[in-house]
Amino acid sequence: MTPPSTAQPLTVFVEGIGLLGPGLSGWETGSNQLADRAPYEAAHCVLPLPMALPAAERRRAGAVVKVSLAVGQEAVTASGRAATDLPSVFSSSSGDAINCHEICSALASGDKLISPTRFHNSVHNASSGYWSISSGAMATSSVLCAYDASFAAGLLEAMTQVVVEQTAVLLIAYDTDYPEPLRSVRPLSDTFGTALVLAPQRSERSLAQWTLAPSTCLTGASATVMANSALEHLRTGIPAARCLPLLRSVATHNAGDIVLDYLDGLQLAVQVAPC
Repeated sequence: MTPPSTAQPLTVFVEGIGLLGPGLSGWETGSNQLADRAPYEAAHCVLPLPMALPAAERRRAGAVVKVSLAVGQEAVTASGRAATDLPSVFSSSSGDAINCHEICSALASGDKLISPTRFHNSVHNASSGYWSISSGAMATSSVLCAYDASFAAGLLEAMTQVVVEQTAVLLIAYDTDYPEPLRSVRPLSDTFGTALVLAPQRSERSLAQWTLAPSTCLTGASATVMANSALEHLRTGIPAARCLPLLRSVATHNAGDIVLDYLDGLQLAVQVAPC
């Protein structure tokens, strides 16, 4: 006889959200678009300059740095917490796609010398490093990639850290699109990023409660889709945007289960409730 599982559910409270993507300029307006309180129109993602970086680093910052810093700062500001104290989890399916294109172009040319800026932006933890520089964060940072499952993998990692360490954690998930010819084999539609400050206890800042139950969090059920066809196109077109149904549940104050794309034939079911 199999003994009963002693695993405990992972429960966290959302205290801050950052959002930036095609037609989405931040959580304040984006939450209304996700909840159908305001119209959503697809438009090219506009990346702000990372003014929190020193001038030298700002000049070297690529799209992934700009999007991750923008959403990270928005989420931390909304949470009322100090960025310096927050452990972080960074998750991306492809890292800096434009930088990868430029390096491949250089290697395919007659002059195979790679610029130092291209080289140091090519490492998978580049965004994490720039975040530490811009925010002064000295807490631990985890950087992971799980291809199209990267958002769900990052969420699982962040929620685990919150519960095990009993500390708030910042999750930043982001993707950028490739130029041709890589775009034809990895057709991400645009740049997208989201950030979440997750805490172990409910507070006056809590927006929602999320739980991963050991017996039901891994499921064969289909992923939750967006009713709005343009938002559904965004969800399926960029791996980091797989978060949209989860963010919509916060915007609409819904309770229930949100199923996120994860591995082939195995999804991640999150129990959500408003605070």
